[in-house]
Order: sequence, then C-alpha cells, then structure tokens
Amino acid sequence: MKRALKKFFTVEKALTLTTIAVIIIAWTIVTQLGIVSDILIPSPKKVWLAFIYIIQNNYKGSSLVQHLGASMERLLIAYILAAITAIPLGLLSGYNSKVRAIIEPIIEFYRPLPPLAYYTLLVLWMGIDNGSKIALLFLASFAPIYISCMSAVLKIKADYINSAYTVGADKYQVFIHVIFPSCLPDIFVGLRTAIGVAYTTLVAAEMVAAVSGIGWMVLDASKFLRSDIIFVGIIIMGITGILLDKFIRIIEDKVVPWKGKE
Repeated sequence: MKRALKKFFTVEKALTLTTIAVIIIAWTIVTQLGIVSDILIPSPKKVWLAFIYIIQNNYKGSSLVQHLGASMERLLIAYILAAITAIPLGLLSGYNSKVRAIIEPIIEFYRPLPPLAYYTLLVLWMGIDNGSKIALLFLASFAPIYISCMSAVLKIKADYINSAYTVGADKYQVFIHVIFPSCLPDIFVGLRTAIGVAYTTLVAAEMVAAVSGIGWMVLDASKFLRSDIIFVGIIIMGITGILLDKFIRIIEDKVVPWKGKE
C-alpha cells in the first residue's frame, strides 16, 4: 500500500498539482481585485457556474455531452483515417525514393497553409456537412504522421538493414522485422503531434454551418461576449486533449516498451 502511494505521489506529480493550484489562485486574485474586466477574464466561480448551467440547461438545444460527442466524432474519424493512410505511405516513402518524390511535394505544399485558406475550397467541393470538416481534420492530421514515419525510416542505420540481408532476409522480412519496429517510437511521436494539430484545427472545422461541437460552442459564445462559456469550452478541449494524448502514450508504452531504454 505504501509503495503504491509512493508511486502515485511523486515529486513530479506534486509539482504539476502545485502549478495548477498556483494558476487557479492567481486567476482568482486577478478577478477578485478587478485588475481585468470580468467580460475578458471571468472568475473561476463564474466559469464553474456556467459549466453547471450548461449541464443542467444545455447550450442552444444540445447537451454538453452532445457537443463534445459531435466534436469527438469529427476528430476521431479524421484522425483514424489519417493514421491508417499516413503510416504506410510515410514508411513506404522513407523506404522508396520514387514514392517519396511523388508524395512529398504535395505534403510540403499544403502543410504550411493555414487551415482556413483551403477550408473554403473543401466546403465548395464537399458541402457544409461533416464531410468537409472531417476532410480538413484529416489533412491536418496526415502531414505530421507522414513526416514522422518517413523521417524514421530515413534515419535507420544502414548496418541494421545490411545485417538482415546478410542472414538471408528478403525485402518484406527486412521491412516487417527491422524497419517497422525501429520506426515505432517515431510513429507514436507523429500520432501524438497529429492529435494536437487536429484538435487546434477543430475550431476552424466547426466555423462553417455547424450547430454543434465544442469548437462551435466557443465561437458562438464569443458572439455574445460570454467569456465564461468560452472558458468552459477551452478547458474542456484542453482536458480532452490531455486524455487523448495520455491514451496514445498508454498504447505506446505497451507497443514500444523498449523506448528510452539502453
């Protein structure tokens, strides 16, 4: 029991909790002293009351769970589609220079573009329903995963591959038993980066013709200067983002137990 408690209450976790407490205390002091207008930064109490109000009375006809569910549906569909396409294409591009020459220019062209720059085109092509929103999140997720996978293959030491060929392995066996396991740590880095990039794009995806979603709720509340509801939405997005990242890290610990070990 003592060992379990000691494992749970680490110095790092204590520092994390202390940081959160300091932020909340500073936030409370600033709002109580009236240093900043309540319209710009609501007090923690006001944000909490707004959260309770939305739980009890919904927001614009939909419950908080429905708003969160709508956002998660768009996000996860796009993210899963990006993962199952970007991982094999990224690995193949790192392994084959001809494939890389075909795909990399496309990725490098659209990757620096702001999402809203091409979102209007997606709406024109795919309509205002979920299709265009999922496509936008897919593109946002695809690039980080692809680049991580491609870079992971390129940095594998040639000695590892040559050693496998020396003992009689064919190209398929080299890919499955040497290249893919070596790339797993970088693949998960790409997956973690992609979920963050996709989440930041979520608000842009819900700007056009949406009536549900956490991102839409934040944008709609901003029209009425409801900073308390804006803070509720931002905090929920932050917490769910942390949970999604934590879930990926748990899978990473199971799949890549050797990461970070000599």
